[in-house]
Amino acid sequence: MSWHGLKKAVSRATTSVMQSTGAMDRTIDREFEEEERRLRTLENKAENLHREAKGYLDAVRGMTLAQQRIAETINSFYEEGSPLGYAGAQYKLAVSKMDEQARSELDTNYRVTVLDPLGKLVAVFPDFNDARKIRQKKLLDYDRLRSNVRKLVEKPSDDPQKLPRAEAEANAAREIYEHYNQQLINEIPKLIDLRVPYLDPCFEALVKSQLRFNESAFDKLNAIRTAFPNEGRGLEGQVEGVLQQMRELTICGSH
Repeated sequence: MSWHGLKKAVSRATTSVMQSTGAMDRTIDREFEEEERRLRTLENKAENLHREAKGYLDAVRGMTLAQQRIAETINSFYEEGSPLGYAGAQYKLAVSKMDEQARSELDTNYRVTVLDPLGKLVAVFPDFNDARKIRQKKLLDYDRLRSNVRKLVEKPSDDPQKLPRAEAEANAAREIYEHYNQQLINEIPKLIDLRVPYLDPCFEALVKSQLRFNESAFDKLNAIRTAFPNEGRGLEGQVEGVLQQMRELTICGSH
């Protein structure tokens, strides 16, 4: 940082401290504060949505990998030709296809239609935040120079040119501040209004991607049902029967 830049930074920091203690007036712009609040709300929601959307894809990949490990273990329980050996082999094949679909079709389509657009939306906010920081610096400059004018009015200087120079500096600082302030007031609502037409296609793509993957997963797993003996009795009844047999087991012999 140059010496000139350092002096400005120190001056702005001093102004900020004096304003926080009430020693110097601070310009209050309710219109900007409302737009800034809306911008921060949208930024937080966009970042959360992008993070959770990525978390969904990571979770699906974790699920399909876990299913493959389960299938490997279950398949090792059965010998070829055993009553459920065929079902174990079919389950292993089904979850392998699900994992492949998650890695190729779901991953690719989901990134292009959901994650990438959300990422581009999130990437816009740093530019707005940089503009907000510049605006705040220009506001501090204006408030400091405005305070100097007021002091000279209350306590005139022996130099008759000092007040006109201070007023000119304050006016120039006000024009610069108002330029950045108005630019943000104009641009922030445009960004907020764009969220609906921008996010609607992402939302639709997210639902359709999940629907397509889940329907495909259902078809793959549902096709295995016929491989189980007595399938018509219902899986719930079979599981309950096995659990009842387990409850009736005598674990400890009598002494």
